Amino acid sequence: MSYLSIEQLDKSFVRGNLASQVLKNVNLRIDKGEFISIIGHSGCGKSTVLNIVAGLLDPSLGVVILDGKEVNGPGPDRGMVFQNHSLLPWLTVFENVAVAVNKVFKRSMSKAERREWIEHNLKLVSMGHAMDKYPQEISGGMKQRVGIARALAMKPKVLLLDEPFGALDALTRAHLQDEVMRIQADLGNTMMMITHDVDEAVLLSDRIVMMTNGPSATIGEILTVDLPRPRDRIALADDHEYNRCRRAVLSFLHDRHRLQ
Repeated sequence: MSYLSIEQLDKSFVRGNLASQVLKNVNLRIDKGEFISIIGHSGCGKSTVLNIVAGLLDPSLGVVILDGKEVNGPGPDRGMVFQNHSLLPWLTVFENVAVAVNKVFKRSMSKAERREWIEHNLKLVSMGHAMDKYPQEISGGMKQRVGIARALAMKPKVLLLDEPFGALDALTRAHLQDEVMRIQADLGNTMMMITHDVDEAVLLSDRIVMMTNGPSATIGEILTVDLPRPRDRIALADDHEYNRCRRAVLSFLHDRHRLQ
């Protein structure tokens, strides 16, 4: 039985007498500890899939099952990291993570245990030195690290990443990709990421889910990335399997663009 299962998922948005079908018959099974990327052209419903898994949107038809339980709304078993860091500007880095930790673990952890856990997760993303700083005092990449720490601190069963590096410069993006690979290797998290970046998808993923164009988008192909971990981006530049996967995704996206 799959750890995370998306079954016969449809989603339509209704405005007045008009209905617009965004997703049609999306089916996906994800194993525990697997890293899945979802890629496709703008408007193909990638973020809609992620938001339904997060419980932020209800499906029109179908179901999402996580660890044997149906998803019926947001919950701490699904940590979400957005492209916009979503930090509260009047709280310090430590306090931003504490908001989530206190909400989830107020009854099960003592105050000292919660503090230790917050510090642990900030150190995990290399932000232990900036715990007392405010969001406006740190860089965009640092803000995303805090967002990842906040999501991880809830001990989620699945970490959901909605283009988490899309607003960052290339160098910062590369550093954070490496951090995410390191964190997953250390913790064994199940991760599901939306991206427009083909190289990012191949570098990070165990499988890449390629969406057809909308409306009524669905899964067109699923590509298994058969590359050993840990992965070194420099070494992979000349790797046959890496480049085969890259070509396969680019070809799918090019063909879909041509058909628009």
